[in-house]
Amino acid sequence: MKSPASPDTLRYSKIRHHKSRPRRTHNPVWQTLLVAIFVLLALPVHSLAQDTAKRKIVDHATPVYPEIARSMALAGSVKVEAVVEPDGTVKAIDIRGGHPVLAQAAVNAIRRWRWESAPHESREVVEIKFNP
Repeated sequence: MKSPASPDTLRYSKIRHHKSRPRRTHNPVWQTLLVAIFVLLALPVHSLAQDTAKRKIVDHATPVYPEIARSMALAGSVKVEAVVEPDGTVKAIDIRGGHPVLAQAAVNAIRRWRWESAPHESREVVEIKFNP
C-alpha cells in the first residue's frame, strides 16, 4: 500500500502542474495608434515657408570683395540661407559654409537684397562666389 503524500510533495506537485499564464493579446487599438504615429513621424515635414522657396530676386547688391581677402588671395564661395519675409525683405541670414571673411561680406550684401512678394515667409539658399 502506498503511503499518503506528505505536504512537501503536494506543494511541489502543484508547482509542477501549474497551468501556464494565458498569453497576453495585444490591443488592436494600441497597435493601430502606434503604427499611425510611426507613419506620421516618417513623413517629411513641409511648412508653408518651404513651399514658397525659390522666389525671384528683384534687387540684389553686388558683394564687396574685402581688402583683407584680396591681400590673402582668398577665393571661394559662401553659402547662406536667408529667411525672407512676405514683403521680400531679409529677416535673418544663416551662414552655411565658406571662409568667415568672405561670409561676412556676403551677409552684408544679402541684407540689402529684395525678393518678390509672396503670401508667406520663405527660406532661400544663396551661394555667392568670390574671386580676387
